[in-house]
Amino acid sequence: MALVPVADALERVLESALPLAGESVPLVEAAERVLAEPVVALRTQPPFNASAMDGYAVRAADVASVPSKLSVIGMAPAGRGFDGTVGPAQAVRIFTGAPLPDGAETIVIQENVRDVGGGDIEVIEPTAAWRNIRRVGLDFSKGDVLLEKGRVLDPAALSLAASANHPRVSVVKRPLVAIIATGDELLPPGSALGPDQIISSNAYGVAAAAQSVGARALDLGIAADRKDAIAALVRQAVAAGADVIVTLGGASVGDHDLIHDVLTSEGMTLGFWKIAMRPGKPLMFGRLGGIRCIGLPGNPVASLVCTQLFLKPLLAKLGGRDHRQDIRQARLGTAMPANDQRQDYVRAVVREDDGGLVATPFGIQDSSMLRLLADANGLVVRAPFAPASVAGDACSILMLR
Repeated sequence: MALVPVADALERVLESALPLAGESVPLVEAAERVLAEPVVALRTQPPFNASAMDGYAVRAADVASVPSKLSVIGMAPAGRGFDGTVGPAQAVRIFTGAPLPDGAETIVIQENVRDVGGGDIEVIEPTAAWRNIRRVGLDFSKGDVLLEKGRVLDPAALSLAASANHPRVSVVKRPLVAIIATGDELLPPGSALGPDQIISSNAYGVAAAAQSVGARALDLGIAADRKDAIAALVRQAVAAGADVIVTLGGASVGDHDLIHDVLTSEGMTLGFWKIAMRPGKPLMFGRLGGIRCIGLPGNPVASLVCTQLFLKPLLAKLGGRDHRQDIRQARLGTAMPANDQRQDYVRAVVREDDGGLVATPFGIQDSSMLRLLADANGLVVRAPFAPASVAGDACSILMLR
């Protein structure tokens, strides 16, 4: 099977991927979720003409010129309006958020008033009509579309939905990705290792990447290198309602690389197997009914680079999110040899100097070396057959953090 170019592989992974169905959740559980339906105002805000300041509600004609002596006839705290009507030479003590009394046309702020005793005040600064008043519907009116479908519910959006009197909102279901590691040599962190064993680490990074784009991760653990053991976990993933099944390792061409055979025997239709990139050549993709299956390489760096390039965009799209890779232009900090037929993703440290970004690749790029990936904040992206480069040449970088 010919190697699939990276761009073609991504197109196939994302093909026909649409946001999942909506579900209604309490507002308190909706933070950072994606709206499946618009939020329409169920009320008007403010629902009445309201004072924007602490002061006195008066007729505009009584404070057009100063000094002006007025009689205080009552009080209007927030949440409890004044029942009467403000007449000539009268004032009502009012507080921020309280309804504007009938007859009043402006608010004189308390700093512009003197208490002259006997229940009277003297206004010392003129105030025009409708000053310091929030008019009814200033923020929104009942029936207004406040938040569009697809909006991520950030703190401001959540508060707006609450203000519009929504206790619940309809949000896109969070995609569920089931993660299956494979390999007789693997044990979970904290294990006492035998002479031929290593720690299983890939699932933790893959799960974290999935969660970073709003997905849920279900770690089904480690399957032994037996078809029945792998098939059992695949069936668990299907039973759990996974939208995506990710396998770790076992997707290459060795005698113990069983993922392809197991998934096809369970009904998967293969989309592609092996792509023209480094690290990550043995990536596999297929469809098991409505479930998308991604077979990630076993090498830790290859697994996480493929997660960044393929799994995150897929999960974001299923979750209704807009996900774009952070590609920037930089200069190389060191020379690089000519590239072969595979698109290369080279771990590098990216820093900024007076001339812009400088990307300096690490000298060793073995795909088993997680420490270098953790130290890297970017990947130099080199096209197939890119010629040799010298320090200072332009390059593209995929920022990781």
